[in-house]
Amino acid sequence: QRQMCIRDRTYILKIMPANKNAMTRYKILDDLLSNRYHNYSLDDLTEEVNLRLSEMYPDPNGVVRRTIEKDIFYLEYEGPFMVDIERYMVDAYSKEKQKTYAKQCLRYTSPAFSIFKKQMSVDEEYLLSEALTLLGQFDGLPNLEGLENLRLGLGLRKPQRKIISLSKNPLEDSNILGELFTAISQKLTITLYYHTFKAKEARLSVNLYPYLLKEYNRRWFLIAAAESDGKLLTFSLDRIDDVKPLSSHKYAEYEGDINEIYEDIIGITYKEESPVYKILFWVSNMSADYVATKPLHESQRNIGSAHETELRSQFPQLIEGRFFLIECKENYELIRELTSFGKDLVVLSPSPITGMVEKRISDMNEIYSDLRK
Repeated sequence: QRQMCIRDRTYILKIMPANKNAMTRYKILDDLLSNRYHNYSLDDLTEEVNLRLSEMYPDPNGVVRRTIEKDIFYLEYEGPFMVDIERYMVDAYSKEKQKTYAKQCLRYTSPAFSIFKKQMSVDEEYLLSEALTLLGQFDGLPNLEGLENLRLGLGLRKPQRKIISLSKNPLEDSNILGELFTAISQKLTITLYYHTFKAKEARLSVNLYPYLLKEYNRRWFLIAAAESDGKLLTFSLDRIDDVKPLSSHKYAEYEGDINEIYEDIIGITYKEESPVYKILFWVSNMSADYVATKPLHESQRNIGSAHETELRSQFPQLIEGRFFLIECKENYELIRELTSFGKDLVVLSPSPITGMVEKRISDMNEIYSDLRK
């Protein structure tokens, strides 16, 4: 069978046109025509092929629509594949003109078809089996559609006991998490239906470009950009009611790495106007090892040697313990984290952060004082 496969591929390579990047274009077109999450017109296919080619080859000229037309004709009628491609109409949305229009799209008639589909090797099947077995043991991850069927198709047994377990919010809707995961991975514009804590009965909606699912403190969040103005928004999954894909709306990529905006914060609340503070704090012996091995922030570092001697002279009230420094923006989660250690963590600078910590502690003390009256 392997020898037949090699002969077939050799035959295909011999009879295919020798024009520049032809084989690469066929591979890209095969991927696009088999995609059921997007509706690609001839112009869309040309744009996407050019985009992917530019990532592989530094050719500024690219390919024109006529080239893609010839490629599709070749795949259908002239080459060794003789594939079935269907033309169908969809309602597409133009953001510039703010209206819907009819668009002719192309795709393989059979959803499971691919001219480059090949049988998995023994090693590939083993790796996939191990990955599925591992994924199935993560308590808290969404039940992605088709996972169980794939497991059964490979002849895998369910693990008899869990080896890995993740904490999760019992109110979390795993279906929503799975739907958002698919929307992000397939680059789909979506309509998000949600509510607020203050008005739970009022159902709100917004069109979004979803970019990232982020977990913090046993709660999942969606980070997305509004289709209307591109502003970044954050939604807690426990306030999301429904997700609807908008296949007719063009998806807009985030420029750069969206994870970078969270490098300077603790948690999920991002204040663009806040500077990055160098926050110096002391931790008692009881909590020092815990903080050292589970840093409050990725930038955390231990203060030692000469600087530590200077700090101990400046703050003689702080007996033993250790000094640490983090660099991050101010937000709600930062202040909550710093006060969560109680008397075992004391913020020393800068004054804006120490002031916020003092106010939070003072407000708590006032509440307890009122309860004792």
